[in-house]
Amino acid sequence: MPAKESPAARIERLIAAGDNRGALDAADELLKQSPQSFLGRFGRARALIRLGLEAEAGPDLELAAKLSPNDEHLLLVRGRYEFRNGRADEAIAMLERAARGRGPHTVEAAFSLLDAYHYAGRRDELAAMVRAGGVWAKDARATLHVARAAAVEDRERGIEAFLSIWRSTAPVVTRRYAGFEAAELLDRAARYREAFDLMSEVHRTTAPPADTESSVGPLGAQWSLLEKGAGHFKQRCAVQDGELRTAFVVALPRSGTTLLEHMLDRHPAIGGIGEYTGLGAIRKHLAATTVWPQKPTLVSDGTFARLREEYLVGARALAKSGAQWTFDKSLLAWSSLPEIAAMFPGAIGLAIDRDPRDNATSLYFSHLNVAANPWMGDLAAIREIIQWQRKIVPRALEVLDIAHERMAYEDLVEDPARFAARCLERMGLPMDERVLNPEQGTRVAATLSHAQVRRPISRAAIGRWKNYAWAFDGAWDELVAMHEALRVTRHSN
Repeated sequence: MPAKESPAARIERLIAAGDNRGALDAADELLKQSPQSFLGRFGRARALIRLGLEAEAGPDLELAAKLSPNDEHLLLVRGRYEFRNGRADEAIAMLERAARGRGPHTVEAAFSLLDAYHYAGRRDELAAMVRAGGVWAKDARATLHVARAAAVEDRERGIEAFLSIWRSTAPVVTRRYAGFEAAELLDRAARYREAFDLMSEVHRTTAPPADTESSVGPLGAQWSLLEKGAGHFKQRCAVQDGELRTAFVVALPRSGTTLLEHMLDRHPAIGGIGEYTGLGAIRKHLAATTVWPQKPTLVSDGTFARLREEYLVGARALAKSGAQWTFDKSLLAWSSLPEIAAMFPGAIGLAIDRDPRDNATSLYFSHLNVAANPWMGDLAAIREIIQWQRKIVPRALEVLDIAHERMAYEDLVEDPARFAARCLERMGLPMDERVLNPEQGTRVAATLSHAQVRRPISRAAIGRWKNYAWAFDGAWDELVAMHEALRVTRHSN
C-alpha cells in the first residue's frame, strides 16, 4: 500500500502541477487542523501569489516569517513580493540572505537579487556581485546580468554584450530581453536608426503577430453600452464611513503613470499600491459570469460587495501606514471604468495622456508583457489602441459620472505644482511640497520607469518621437491635434 500523502506534500504537488486553487484549498485544510503550520501558511501564500492575489498573500507571508524566519525559500518569495510592492531595501536584504544559502533555491535567489540591484539602481552592488561570480554564473541567464554590469562601466561594451546575446542561441526570453536593452543603449547613444531596426527585428522574431481585435472587440462593445447612457451601469455598492478611499490612474502604459504615482505617494495621506492585481481579479470574475457587462442586473449585489471587499482588503495590505487614500496604478483602469463606477462610487480617476507619438515610441521600445498587450509590437496597432483610449475614456468618465482630473503628461512635467495641487484638491487633501520631489521617496518602481523616478522631474522624455520621425506619417495627425487641444500649459502661457 502506498504511503499516505502528507498535507504539506499535497500542497507542493498541487503547486507543481499548476493547480493553485487546489493548493489553496489544501493549505486552508491544513491550517484548520494546525493554525501554526509554517508549511500551511507558506503554501497558502504561494498559492495566492500564483492566483494573482498578491496582496492577500501578505499576511500569510508575515505569519510564515514568524514561524520560520530563516527558511531560504520563504526569504526568496518574500524578497520578490516586497520588491514588487516597492520596498526595495527590505527586499534586497531578504534576497541577499537567500542568495548566500546552500539550499535548492540559492540560484533563483541570486537572479532575483541581480534583478533587484538593477531595477533599484544599485549599480555598484550589481557589478560587485557579477565580479564575485558564483554557482548562478553557470546558468544561461547569467549572460544578461554580465552584460548589464558591463554597460554600467562602458556603454559601448554593454551594447556589444547585449547584441552578442541577441545573436546567440540563448533561450528566446533571454534574447528578447537582450534585444530590448541593446536598443535602449543604442537610443542613448543617438544611434536611432540602429535602435529602431533592432527593435523591429526583436518584435518580428520573438513575439506573435500584432493583434488588436482581442482588445478592440471588448472596447467596441463597451462603447455601445455607454451610448445607452448611465442607466445601463448602475452603482451597486455604497461607500462606508471611514473606509480607505481609492484613486485609479486612467491611462495607457508609458504615459507618465509611474511619475504620477511616485509624486502622490510622497503625500502622507496617499499610499501608492503599484500595479495592484485587484482590478484584474474583479474583471476576471465578472467575465466568468458571462452576463457582464451586457446584462449587469443579472450579477447580484452580493457578488459586487464581495469583490469590492476583497479588493479593499488587498489594497489595505499594500498601502503605507496612515494612508487615507490608495493610488492604484493598474493599467486596466482605463478600460474598466464601468466596473469602477459600479463598485467604487467614491473613487476618483486621474486620467493622464501623453503625446501619442512619444507614447507610441516608448511602448515600441518597452519590454512589456506581449501576451497581455498583443498590440505593442506594431506602430499601426499601437495607434489603433491609442485612438480607442482617447475615444472611450472621456465618454466613460462623463456617462458614469466618475469624479476625475484629466491632464497631459507634458503639462504635469512643466508645471508639477499646479497639477499635483489639482489632484490633491480632487481628493480633498492639502498641498504638500514633498510631492514635487518624487525622487526622494523610498518606494522603488518595479516597472520600466524605474530609472526615471529616481531622478528629479524632467522634460527629457518630451519629444523623443522626433528621433524616429520617419515612423510617423499623417495617420497620426488627428491624435496629435486631440492631444494639443488637451494641453493646458501651452495655451495658458
